[in-house]
Amino acid sequence: MLGVVLITCTLYSALTSATELTFKLPDSEKQCFYQELEEGVTFHVDYQVIAGGNYDIDCFVTDPFNNALYEERRKQYDSFTHTTAMKGVYAVCFSNEFSTFSHKTVYLDFRSGEDDQLPPGMNKPTALTQMESTCLSIHEILKVVADTQTKYRLREAQDRIRAEELNVRVSYWSVGEALIICVVSIGQVLMLKSFFKEKNTTRT
Repeated sequence: MLGVVLITCTLYSALTSATELTFKLPDSEKQCFYQELEEGVTFHVDYQVIAGGNYDIDCFVTDPFNNALYEERRKQYDSFTHTTAMKGVYAVCFSNEFSTFSHKTVYLDFRSGEDDQLPPGMNKPTALTQMESTCLSIHEILKVVADTQTKYRLREAQDRIRAEELNVRVSYWSVGEALIICVVSIGQVLMLKSFFKEKNTTRT
């Protein structure tokens, strides 16, 4: 039913969890992902359609009482941030029900909580030392590097899928041209052969 291509889970700290996954969503189907969160937790949802049809999909985010927190239709990519008002199970759903024959490949990045920018033991209500300031700078730079790598990885996957589709089309076109050339060649040979064939005449 649903082929999960890639699942990568990363824990930044005890207070932060992040999940990245790329999955295939068949036509006329809907897929939901669920996460139990505490009250007052901030979560981020980033998604992008990297293959299939017109690169569009419906996305919905609901709270534990099934109230819509986010609802967008026919989007190629978007992001959403929300702070929970209650404890419970939150759902992120993707729908391809409007499509009748196009399968979609969707990338999802789900992050919840706030990450500790300093290692354990350095969190204290005092002025930051030079080492702590350096740790903060490295942390922010690494976040930028990770986001940039994700962006280029998605672009590479999208371009690779397009190149593979183009290669398949060119291969089919080449095979079709070869068949047409063979049929035309055989037809020409038979036609020329018929010109030099003696016709039997019947005398009465």
